[in-house]
Parts: sequence; C-alpha cells; structure tokens
Amino acid sequence: MPGRPSVAGRSLLVSRPAGRMGGGGSALRVCADHRGGINWLSLSPDGQRLLTGSEDGTARLWSTADGQCCALLQGHESYVTFCQLEDEAAFTCSADHTIRKWDVRTGQCLQVFRGHTSIVNRILVANNQLFSSSYDRTARAWSVDKGQVAQEFRGHRNCVLTLAYSAPWDLPGAPCTEEVGGLLVTGSTDGTAKVWQVASGCCHQTLRGHTGAVLCLVLDTPSHTAFTGSTDATIRAWDILSGEQLRVFREHQGSVICLELVNRHVYSGSADRTVKCWLADTGECVRTFAAHRHSVSALRYHAGTLFTGSGDARARAFDAQSGALQRVFRGHAFVINCIQVHEQVLYTASHDGALRLWDVRGLPCAPPPRPAAPARSRSRLFSNKVGCAAAPLQPA
Repeated sequence: MPGRPSVAGRSLLVSRPAGRMGGGGSALRVCADHRGGINWLSLSPDGQRLLTGSEDGTARLWSTADGQCCALLQGHESYVTFCQLEDEAAFTCSADHTIRKWDVRTGQCLQVFRGHTSIVNRILVANNQLFSSSYDRTARAWSVDKGQVAQEFRGHRNCVLTLAYSAPWDLPGAPCTEEVGGLLVTGSTDGTAKVWQVASGCCHQTLRGHTGAVLCLVLDTPSHTAFTGSTDATIRAWDILSGEQLRVFREHQGSVICLELVNRHVYSGSADRTVKCWLADTGECVRTFAAHRHSVSALRYHAGTLFTGSGDARARAFDAQSGALQRVFRGHAFVINCIQVHEQVLYTASHDGALRLWDVRGLPCAPPPRPAAPARSRSRLFSNKVGCAAAPLQPA
C-alpha cells in the first residue's frame, strides 16, 4: 500500500509533566498501530469511539475511554482517504474507488459501494443518505441501507473535493426545497462550487468567482449561506438559493485549507501559516492567530479554545477571544491532518501514522463568541431569503 514513514507498533501509554501555558502539552497516549499516514480522524456522535483512516489501506476504531484499538477494518485495496463514524456504523472511502460500511462492534464489512471510477475524496452521511465526491468529476448520493446509487451529480470539469449537505428542514423560509430532497453543495478543483437538488440530481446553482481550486467549504443552513475556501487565497460567502456571491474575505496570503464556522464567526487556516477569524455577516477580519511554522492543516473550536494542526507537526491551543497562544503540543513527526476534542482530551492524527491523545485540562473554558450586532441596513442576504421563499427552485 502507498504510505508515508510511520512509527509502527502498539498503543503506547506515555506520561509527561503537564506543560506550562505556551509550552508543551501533556501526551497521554501515543497510538502507533497504523503502518502509514493517518489521513482522517472521526469522532462518533456519542463520543465513545474514534475512527482513523490510513494510507496503509486500513481503518481502526479506538475507544475514547482508554485509547485502545478495539477493531481493525481491513478490505480496501488502496489507501483510505476519508472516514465518518456514526454510533452504529463506520464509513470509509478509498483510492480503490469504493466506499465501505462497517459494523462498529465486530469490525465486519457490511456493504461495499461501487460506482466511482477514480479516487473517492470525501463522504458525508446525513438524512439516511451517503454522499461522496471523487476525482472522476462526479458526486453521488447512495442509499445507506441498499448500497446502491440513488443519484449522480455531473457537471464539474475537474475533481470534486469537498461536500456539504442541507436537509429541507434546515432551510427555514424556503419550503420549495422539500420537494427536491434538500441541497448538496460541492467544491471542485475547477474553481467552482455547485448547489444540487438531491432528489433530481439537477444543478440548481453554479457558484463562480474563485480563480483557484475550492479546497474547503462550510454551510450556515439557517441563513442559506455557504463559505468556500480556495487556492486563490480567498474565502467567499454565497447564498445557495440565489447563487449570489455575498462577500469576499481577502486578507490571506496563501491557499485557504480549512474552515470552521462558530456562532457567526468563520475561522480559516491557510498555507500562509496563519489562522484568521472573520465576522461571517460582514467579512471583516477581527483576529489573526500567528505562531505556526508551516501551513495550517486542521482546525477545531471547543469551549472557547481554538485548536490547530500544522504542517510543522505541532498542534496548538489559542484563546479564541484574544488570539493568545496557550499551549503547544509537540511529538508528531509529520503534518497533522485532523484533530478532535472530547472531554478534556485532544486527539491529533498525523502523516507519521500516529494518533496522539493530549491532556487539555487547565485551558480556560469560555463561552463561544457572541454574534456580531446586526447593521442598521439589512444585507442583501435577508432580501434573498424572502424572495426565494415564493419561487420554486429552478435548475441552473
């Protein structure tokens, strides 16, 4: 299997002195069972398990109670690109062009989803449907129970990288979406994002404006807004019902790699080695988090703390309100690809093949940032919400 250098072996319990604020974090455990880089890390909704997908072609389930590996998921014929963990089932996708569904208790493969003709990049399980994106320029919707393609979304001119889904009931003021089964938003290396009617497979809107690949996106479903990050160093906000570009966030100096949306604040990690915090409603940059020595590859907001993972092989904790660096977590040998936080433990997954558990006790727990006060003049977003409710969706 293709892979990167790793520390192969068993889960290791490592006790270290608690670090000072701004110093090294305390590693609770190093889980080094994978023999290739870990590409993604998913936490189950109930918080009891973690799922890692690796370049060694396997996925592993871990207990959050003790950090032990509880199941090895084998069957893919190439590296695992992404994974999602639900309470009852695990889902993985791979460069072998397939998606697999697994029983979380036994580790048995329950279903193989076949149909893509190239690497499957991302998967998303929502509303009893499985969505996928691929290098074959398509996205697909599958029946989770039957393993069959329910819909195929064709129209991108290059690889489809990222996905987001909005269910009909997540779109207040737009009852016309009920008949189309919700909306799927996709981002591609062709520089566009597209909004699809799930039931029909029709493209509802094409979001044009980026001059580089769309690497990441997040949805704010109550306001019908998508935020996309690109290699053109910008973030753009879009009304997914009208297709209108609402605003452009321009202060990054490198590709925007990851996004996090928290209570009307957008956090963006970039190849320019910074994270920025923006007001979602205005596009104003209100804070820059600088301390990284390489690209910022992962973000996670938790209880007033912004956790970041970087190509410099370190994770960091920042006070989300002030931007002050609170702690640095050292120990990985390669880029950190994904992070999760659960009950005072930070989980980091890296291209070095290790899953590391860190003690984050002692970091202050603050409430999320308050939403920005609304401007006196309503934005055009408000007008679009009202106007679209009266008109049915039409294919673009």
